[in-house]
Amino acid sequence: MARLAQTAGLTDVQSEILATVRQFVDKEVIPRAQELEHSDTYPADIVEGMKEMGLFGLTIPEEHGGLGESLLTYALVVEEIARGWMSVSGVINTHFIVAHMISRHGTAEQKQHFLPRMATGEVRGSFSMSEPDLGSDVAAIKTRARKTDDGYVIDGSKMWLTNGGSSTLIALLVKTDEGAEKAHQNLTTFLVEKPEGFGEVAPGLTIPGKIDKMGYKGVDTTEAVFDGYEIGADKVLGEAPGKGFAYMMDGVEVGRVNVAARACGIAIRAFELAVEYAQQRKTFGKAIAEHQAIAFKLAEMATKVEAAHLMMVNAARLKDSGERNDVEAGMAKLIASEYCAEVTQDSFRIHGGYGYSKEYEIERLMREAPFLLIGEGTSEIQKTIISRGLLREYKSRN
Repeated sequence: MARLAQTAGLTDVQSEILATVRQFVDKEVIPRAQELEHSDTYPADIVEGMKEMGLFGLTIPEEHGGLGESLLTYALVVEEIARGWMSVSGVINTHFIVAHMISRHGTAEQKQHFLPRMATGEVRGSFSMSEPDLGSDVAAIKTRARKTDDGYVIDGSKMWLTNGGSSTLIALLVKTDEGAEKAHQNLTTFLVEKPEGFGEVAPGLTIPGKIDKMGYKGVDTTEAVFDGYEIGADKVLGEAPGKGFAYMMDGVEVGRVNVAARACGIAIRAFELAVEYAQQRKTFGKAIAEHQAIAFKLAEMATKVEAAHLMMVNAARLKDSGERNDVEAGMAKLIASEYCAEVTQDSFRIHGGYGYSKEYEIERLMREAPFLLIGEGTSEIQKTIISRGLLREYKSRN
């Protein structure tokens, strides 16, 4: 058989892009990931390399300076990058979501203003829904935008902004007073421009600093505090107050495919490390891969990698076709993140005591994999989405 996680039906262009990214990951990312991750250093040189390859504009339409590629292409690129170091994929994940939202829902002026510079990586996007006291109940957002004669004034605190310090554009979901009966129809998405950095980066906007995390190092994760921040009405995404929740959910839907792709990438790398180590490490006169207990574990790991990859590809292709894919994206995110955690732990066990050493790559993967169980909605949230979709399709006739 071919190596794991191969994708049928790709165009020559897609295959060429993936080959180029894999070469970049093998040469520039994997050899440096350990050092950068352990020192929590932002991968500036790697990011510059991604800019040169055009990855920041991978899905942005050609008329706005991008490559105009599909979600599938992007997901497969993310899978390759996460195989090298998940934090690098995080650098472009929120950027991609914001670019997708502007491409789909922005006004002509917003597209022209942001997308060409996003395609080059000059403008970098981050995505903000969560708040310090807010879990998955997005409709309960407290950060508020009050309408004024000149636009809006925003007050409140946001949490868990990936690229919060390094980004120059935040897609921000806040509460506005639209008078709608349903809470989620009183939410609006703003396009907040800001400089890079920490502290008070603009009047009324403070990025306090990086949150120290167990894993997912290198990429900055931050809070954002708005205190009397003034913004024009032209910065409402699509100039459509009250539609922010729908726009954000569209972004989250593609984000779940992205998280599934990242989980696939980590699982692939964990398997690669395990199968290599199992053929080198010897006990009782033979490689541990020849012991049935380890051989069966490798078989289970490979099957999980393959299953997760296929579900991720299916969800991406459905979204590209224009069909609703909330259930499929939820399924892909659920199974890929859960299998990623299981495969990574199995790889850790195969490494034995060496897996606990920071000299071995699997130690880093063990700290990164759990994040994917939470990002873009927990496994429990995915099950809620999946079950609601199933009940909608299989509604009882009784």
